[in-house]
Amino acid sequence: MTIIITFCVLLLIAYLFDLTSSKTRIPSVILLLLLGWTVRQITKFLDIELPKFTHLLPILGTIGLILIVLEGALELELDKSKLPLIKKSAIGAFLSFIAFAFVLAYLFHYYGGYPLQACLINAIPFCVISSAIAIPSVQNLNLSQREFVTYESSLSDIFGVVFFNFIYYNTTFGFSTFSYFFLQILIMIVISFLATMLLSLLLNRIEHHIKFVPIILLMILIYEISKKHHLPALLFILIFGLSINNFNQLKNYKWSERLRSESLAKEVQKFKELTAEGAFIVRALFFLLFGYSLRRAEILNPDTIFWAIRIVILIFIIRTIQLHLSKVPLLPLLFVAPRGLITILLFIGITVENQIGLVNESLIIQVILICAFLMMFGVMITSKKEEPKVVKEDKLN
Repeated sequence: MTIIITFCVLLLIAYLFDLTSSKTRIPSVILLLLLGWTVRQITKFLDIELPKFTHLLPILGTIGLILIVLEGALELELDKSKLPLIKKSAIGAFLSFIAFAFVLAYLFHYYGGYPLQACLINAIPFCVISSAIAIPSVQNLNLSQREFVTYESSLSDIFGVVFFNFIYYNTTFGFSTFSYFFLQILIMIVISFLATMLLSLLLNRIEHHIKFVPIILLMILIYEISKKHHLPALLFILIFGLSINNFNQLKNYKWSERLRSESLAKEVQKFKELTAEGAFIVRALFFLLFGYSLRRAEILNPDTIFWAIRIVILIFIIRTIQLHLSKVPLLPLLFVAPRGLITILLFIGITVENQIGLVNESLIIQVILICAFLMMFGVMITSKKEEPKVVKEDKLN
């Protein structure tokens, strides 16, 4: 009973963080981590024994990832005017991801002498922009910036998971390896479109008062089965979210009439609301439990802090180049490069045989916290500088 009451209180506090983040400009994730860490200190001080929650992190992380990517996809509208933005975010996310992965892997290889493949496996978690942190943290920015971050971070999650599995599950990299990889992507695209049509039909035709929970369960089931066969499962989530949110673009096709797009739009709106609330609960629980698992020795570990600073500097160097080449305004998007949920999940998934001495839990935690704080201060400072300009423009209008 005490645990249930505690979680209810913590989630209500998390909701207050979410409500006030637009005014304080402090990312709710930082406050959640701090809250989780504070709870741990209180339980230690009062000598209260609680069960270990760390085994729940992979489960919450996977469900959270699905809901967060889905939530982002359901907010995006596809039309010809959006194509340049989609192109910029996709190319930028991919090229910066690849460049960062290989540069960091080479540094691990050069300074540690570890096998290059193991170094690349350990470098990939640091390359992924966390959509779980980035998307909620840019709600105060303008529409085009929010859309860029949503596309970029969602695609970064997908690229990270796909590339990690590709490097992790292959020992040789020849023509047959890459051919099979592209075949997997093609298979996943076909599965995604077929599953999207099926789920859209169910979403529109189920008349029972419980209809959204089965849809979400089927999504998680398709995701997990695809993931088990090493297919890029996040691609399905992105395609499904984009498709049902932009179904009006398919009005010219006869088969779309069966779905009665007008009535489907109402159901999609309800589905959006449920997804947003589910994503909030899972995201809050994940970062609360992750904050609870943090130890002071890991946060302040002097053996890894210099590597953490180097990695963060490299993140911002590559991001500066990426935004410049994409012809996207540098500020405040330069600071929106947080690491988080996917970084943790990929790190947890590295087996003992592929681990290297330079990368450990302390390094992961320090990079996540430094990036989060830099994003917080960077967005706060640049937002204050832009406010007078907005006021002047309003007066002129």
